Amino acid sequence: MKILLDECVPVQVCNALPEHVVHSATDLSWRGLSNGELLKQAGQQGFNLVVVADKNMRYQQDLSRHNIAVLELWTNHSPTLERYSQYISAAIDRMVPGQYLELTAPFSLPHSS
Repeated sequence: MKILLDECVPVQVCNALPEHVVHSATDLSWRGLSNGELLKQAGQQGFNLVVVADKNMRYQQDLSRHNIAVLELWTNHSPTLERYSQYISAAIDRMVPGQYLELTAPFSLPHSS
């Protein structure tokens, strides 16, 4: 799967997705694009999924216009996301084109040491 990390998502999320092709908006010089333009560009460039930490994207965009999945993370705090990288990876593996998934905080998961 070809995955785009929004500019607010730490690039360390890439480490959770070694079996995927992952790029960040920053790497592609897409910083500052509006959400609509980001989705448009991602779709045109063949991305299957965009990972965001933006809680408002689904309310601001008509996601049905894009055949791309969107995963909304509960935080953009890098150490927290690294701690729950398997949780993120499992969610991505279940996603299908056009789906929007809000990934909530995994407080029920055991803490790893």
